[in-house]
Amino acid sequence: MTVLAIDIGGTKLATGVVNAAGELISEHRTPTPPDGDAEAIWSALVAGVEQALDGAGRPPLEAIGTGCGGPMHWPSGVVSPLTMHGWRDFPLRSRLQEQFGVPVRLHNDAVCVAAAEHWRGAGQGRANMLGMVVSTGVGGGLILGGQLHDGATGNGGHVGHVVVDPAGPPCRCGGHGCLEAIARGPAVAEWAVRQGWDDGEHTAAAVTVSARAGNEIALAAITRAGRAVGIALASTVALLDLEIVCIGGGLAQAGDLLFGPLGEAYTEHAGVHYARTPRVVPAALGQRAGLIGAAALVLAGERYWHG
Repeated sequence: MTVLAIDIGGTKLATGVVNAAGELISEHRTPTPPDGDAEAIWSALVAGVEQALDGAGRPPLEAIGTGCGGPMHWPSGVVSPLTMHGWRDFPLRSRLQEQFGVPVRLHNDAVCVAAAEHWRGAGQGRANMLGMVVSTGVGGGLILGGQLHDGATGNGGHVGHVVVDPAGPPCRCGGHGCLEAIARGPAVAEWAVRQGWDDGEHTAAAVTVSARAGNEIALAAITRAGRAVGIALASTVALLDLEIVCIGGGLAQAGDLLFGPLGEAYTEHAGVHYARTPRVVPAALGQRAGLIGAAALVLAGERYWHG
């Protein structure tokens, strides 16, 4: 069985075809139309799907698994991604079903990354794990007892809105001091700029390059984000008694610049004995995780789909 997989985010629209073994046999990526209206984004997505199907030799399409940024109404698949202003209450699941005539399973994009890492990545063999994405936003998905834990609204594991600094900056969710408000890529770049850093391109990727070159402000910006992640994870692991945390997304590509201060903050705040042992590791599947996890909603639905 092969399925079409879709991974939708604020900066990219990824599509691919995945076989029953969880292998990506074709893939297409295109930038998300900046400031695009609903139909412009939809048209770009459909074009990407056609490219992915062409790349796989047009196999029979049996089902579609999709990950998309939230918030969303789940499992109905009506989405309003914070990073995509053109989609507000957009009926993504029903539009995909109407367009391609096959069943569609849709979940949060970070949940799909968690499913991918548990199914085919760094979390294989672990029954209790958190999968995280630290990118344009900060999201997560939760595996408990070997099963995806959806929560009441499909947002189980959404670690981005754990509060790490009650006096911290406002968050797009309406709260203050959320992990996402400090550690998401644009927030890292914005903080660096406010401290006097200016490398032309105000992105987390540019901050990372500058930090690797020794710029003190850029290094402080990534250190600040890493420590915030470590503090959030110390609380999350203590609450849920997790074995492993797998972290992916664009900012995770900073490597030791992020994971060093993350580990230090985690060690400082993980006091109870069972929270000291879990491993916090980079995601193993890289950019493929979103597509593989979207496919897992279909191909391994007994573990990852309860909608």
